[in-house]
Amino acid sequence: MTKHPTAFEPKFMKMSVLTAALQELTPRQIRDADPDRAIEDWLEFAREMDCPNIQISAALHPTESDVPPEAMLDPVANTLDLRKPFDKARAKRVLGAMEATRVGVTDIAFFDNLLHDDNDLRAKKHAFVVRMLDAAAALGLKAVCGFVGRNQKLSMDGNLVFFENVFIPLLKEAKARGIEYRVEQCPMPGWTIGDNFHNNIGYTPALWIALHRICEKHGVGDQFRVHYDPSHAILMGQDTRSIFQYLKDSGYDFIVGGFHVKGQVIDPKGVAAWGYGGQTVERGDWKNGQPSPNPADHGNAWKKQTVLCEHELPGTAKHDPLGYLQNRTVDWLDHQLAARELLKLDVANTALVIEHEYPRARIQDKARLKPILQGSIAFARKIDEAAACMHALHHEVLPSQDIPVQGRGRVPYWT
Repeated sequence: MTKHPTAFEPKFMKMSVLTAALQELTPRQIRDADPDRAIEDWLEFAREMDCPNIQISAALHPTESDVPPEAMLDPVANTLDLRKPFDKARAKRVLGAMEATRVGVTDIAFFDNLLHDDNDLRAKKHAFVVRMLDAAAALGLKAVCGFVGRNQKLSMDGNLVFFENVFIPLLKEAKARGIEYRVEQCPMPGWTIGDNFHNNIGYTPALWIALHRICEKHGVGDQFRVHYDPSHAILMGQDTRSIFQYLKDSGYDFIVGGFHVKGQVIDPKGVAAWGYGGQTVERGDWKNGQPSPNPADHGNAWKKQTVLCEHELPGTAKHDPLGYLQNRTVDWLDHQLAARELLKLDVANTALVIEHEYPRARIQDKARLKPILQGSIAFARKIDEAAACMHALHHEVLPSQDIPVQGRGRVPYWT
């Protein structure tokens, strides 16, 4: 008896771009006076680039931040300005711009240390997160994205206890609004001039599971999810397929809720010099054995990372099959295949967000940056479409007719 063939129906992810890619799209003097203009301008810019969604970058206003801009490695933008509450009038204006441009918002992102050891600073950051959750709810969004952080005065085990004490209340605020908090896993090695490499404790799958178990104890397990970024896996010598397999084997294949599309290109000479622990001495953030009094020097703490690698804007790095096998750059096609094969995803409602942090292409000029971002968005979209087509063929169409898939492909835990 002949089987009825399954139709070919590939499912694509929701393309998006993080608005920190161009901080100065709306000049500071304009957006400070008219905060929602920055979002309107980005929605229009995304429309021009044929990107159907944006991820709105939120940050403490430069006058309120505790970290000077010159000490930061990657761009931060307060596209969403929350010095004043995001009230119904503001939401109506942004929703109107979304309708006019036909560009959506996948989520809101705020990357800061929410486990800071200073009580006053931490309270200020947490209050900001609550305002961000209010804004997400007002826009009808499902999620926000950010870091957990680290209390520098505690051990990693101590940070698990601290997380339970101070982060769970934030997740309860998220639950009250029906919103997920998705943790990006960057270890943030340059966040401090100290010797710690792991300054965001949600940096790896085993810790996602440990944190999620704490959340489950307090009834907020559904609020804790991961916004996976393969660049950070590459930084730590991991590969996407093995990470996703580990999550599946551990019963946590549900925990990834969204993706950043950003790569990492490892410099083998840097690894030869320093190993994966990064540069530990003579970086320039310390002078004469003491922390430099110049805040700009503290940006040199990022040499813990930058001696080893450079962020990749998808599509801008050369195709490097050997690099894939050595976990020194991201295999984008296998990344998108592995996500579909190993994770429990609602693919059509899963965000795939371009995060532009390639230093030499980080241009604060719309005319110059536009074709670069356009190319990267188009590349990521086509890679996702190719993966979707392969997945539909391999897992739906061919099996429905008892036709085997050819070859073996990349395997997890490859050595």
